[in-house]
Amino acid sequence: MSSYSTYEAKAKFSELMRKVRRGESVVITYRGAAVAELRPLKKKKEQTLQERIEELRKRGILSGPVKRKWDWKPIAHRPGALKRFLEERD
Repeated sequence: MSSYSTYEAKAKFSELMRKVRRGESVVITYRGAAVAELRPLKKKKEQTLQERIEELRKRGILSGPVKRKWDWKPIAHRPGALKRFLEERD
């Protein structure tokens, strides 16, 4: 694993990215202390939609459908409301 100061990392960013693409990790330091690490991402296997939904549910990001305590019903049902509205409008 190679180490670069922030100044060097800024100047050689393209070179560092080439190293990361090859699978190497790079540490970036500030005044001698390590502050960041550039490394390749782990490749995830392709997930089906169902697997992704299940993963999100386990992590608490996605929840199932909400069950209502009651069914909404119309307060008043008066047939012909549109007809009456149009007649009153004229």
